[in-house]
Amino acid sequence: MNAFAAAVLYALAWAVARLPWVVLRALADGMAHVWRRLDAREARVARRNLELIRPELDAAAREALLAEILRTTTRQAFETLRLWTRPAACNLRDIVEVHGEALFDAAVQSGRGLIVAAPHMGNWELLNQWLAKKTPLAILYRPPESAIGEAFLRRVRANVEGDVEQVRAEASGVRTLLKRLQKNGVVGILPDQQPKAGEGEFAPFFGKQALTMTLLGRLANRSGATVLLCWCQRLPGKGVPKFALHIEAAPGAIADADPQRAVTALNAGVEAIAQHDFAQYQWTYKRYTLRPPESGEENPYWDLYR
Repeated sequence: MNAFAAAVLYALAWAVARLPWVVLRALADGMAHVWRRLDAREARVARRNLELIRPELDAAAREALLAEILRTTTRQAFETLRLWTRPAACNLRDIVEVHGEALFDAAVQSGRGLIVAAPHMGNWELLNQWLAKKTPLAILYRPPESAIGEAFLRRVRANVEGDVEQVRAEASGVRTLLKRLQKNGVVGILPDQQPKAGEGEFAPFFGKQALTMTLLGRLANRSGATVLLCWCQRLPGKGVPKFALHIEAAPGAIADADPQRAVTALNAGVEAIAQHDFAQYQWTYKRYTLRPPESGEENPYWDLYR
């Protein structure tokens, strides 16, 4: 039943993605406008994040930045439908710049294992397809609450040319990643999702404490693997979206045995990436829900739950 429902969703996504990009872009911009006018969940969360980390902005500047963030978010959603339902070879032609590929190739060939830390910046689905074309890899993912949603995601993320193992973010999945790294393999991790309480440490992210995964640092420390920061940034232009793929060495402290030092370095690396194009980062995500126990702070999104 789940597979059938996922197939129906895929067919709908395929049909929508066949529309010309000029139409999809108009639909995306219209959706972003409606989100702002109706004060939808995405608008409320992004606005609250701006209030938390960009308090120097006046109301007008904050709303202007919010509008840009929402447009970027909705355009990415329609971009992703195209990426999920077209051959990967077609999608990869949309990457017109690659920066740091030699760094990536050297890491793969080093025999140490490689962790690709891919923040929610630009279009990470396109990055996945580029990675799969380059090398066999395992990608850690957090399954949706819906079984149908997970079946759909597993189907669309199989639209790659290469050997990709999708690994659930659970204890057995972590063991799978460590074994792959110890055999000099490649794994991909989205490092900026808020972990469960007890599975991370607090560190500054845009000046505010954010609970941050310790998993990446532990894997890097135990395996001795190289860690690279990678993201796929959308380039300016009104035509079919084109992208620049970036690869950078992660801060060395990301593999520190001290988890506090490791997560502080990780957040600093992700923050530097987000600064390349602030609106392309995923600001519709509730990054600061859990607060440091000693802070006395409450969940800053409580009043948005309606």
